[in-house]
Amino acid sequence: MKVAVFGGSGFLGLYLAKELLRRNYCVVIFDIVDTSYTHENLTFCITDILNAKLIEEQIVEGQFDYVYNLAGFANLDKAVLDPFRTMELNVLGNINILNACLKANIKRFIYASSAYAMSDKGSFYGISKLTSEKIVEEYAVKFDLKFTILRYGSVYSELDYDNNYIYNLIKNAIDTGKIEHGGDGNEMREYIHASDAAKLSVDVLKSEDFVNEHVIFTGIEKMKRSELFEVINEILGNKIEITYKNSSYNHHYRFTPYSYSPTLSKKMVANPHIDMGQGLLECIKAVYNNK
Repeated sequence: MKVAVFGGSGFLGLYLAKELLRRNYCVVIFDIVDTSYTHENLTFCITDILNAKLIEEQIVEGQFDYVYNLAGFANLDKAVLDPFRTMELNVLGNINILNACLKANIKRFIYASSAYAMSDKGSFYGISKLTSEKIVEEYAVKFDLKFTILRYGSVYSELDYDNNYIYNLIKNAIDTGKIEHGGDGNEMREYIHASDAAKLSVDVLKSEDFVNEHVIFTGIEKMKRSELFEVINEILGNKIEITYKNSSYNHHYRFTPYSYSPTLSKKMVANPHIDMGQGLLECIKAVYNNK
C-alpha cells in the first residue's frame, strides 16, 4: 500500500510517516521543508499545496491508495493574527488536495482537523478547520470521495516545533526560570503523545468503520494547566516561578472544546499509551540535549 502524507515533515506529520513505515506502508512525504529522516520505503517531495497543478500531477502520478493532509497553518495564536493566510492554507490548500484525490481515484482521504472545529473558540484557526471539514463532507456527498476526519486534541512530544506547546513551555521554563500563563490555570486538557496520536491515525485505515466518519484523539487523563505547571516545576526542582495573567486567553477553550452540536465524532484513545509523566521527562531531556 502506498500513502501520501502532506505536511509529513511537521510536528505530527513526521510521527505519522514513521508509524506508517513501521507498518510496512510505502510513504511519500509532501512538504515545503525537507526532513532529515531516511528510510528505504520513504520518499520526499517538495510541494506547495497552493499550487493546484503541481499537486494534481504529484498525486495522480504517485498512484496512492491513501492520502493524509496534515499541511497548513497549525499554530492557533499565529492564525489569529493572519486570517487570510490561515484560510488560504487550511481551506484552499485542502481543496487543491481534494481535487487531485478525485482525479487519482484514491481509496480514502484522511484529513487532520482539530478539536477546535467543535468549538466556538479557536478564532480563524477553528473556523478554517470546521470549514475544511464541511468541504470534505460535501466532496463525499457530491463526488463519492471516501474520507476520515481526525480531530486532534492537545498533542505533545519531545520534538522541537513551534506548535508543540509543552516542549516550548518546558524550554522557556528552563531558559528563564518562569512559566507565564495567559489564563487562570483551571483550563482542562487531555494531553496525548504524538506517537500515540500517530498510531491511532494509522489504525483508522484498518477498518471500514471509520469510512466517512469523524474521530477525535485525546489522552487518557484530564489535567488542569496549573497541574501541568506544578508537575514540570517539581521535576525541575521547584525552581520555577509560575504566574497567571487571567487574560489574553480568549481564543482557547477552558474545559471542553464542545460548545455546540457539530458532526458527531467517535473518540479513540491509545491503549497502551505513553504515560504523561514519562512524556514530560522525555521533553525535559530533549530540551537539555538540544542546548
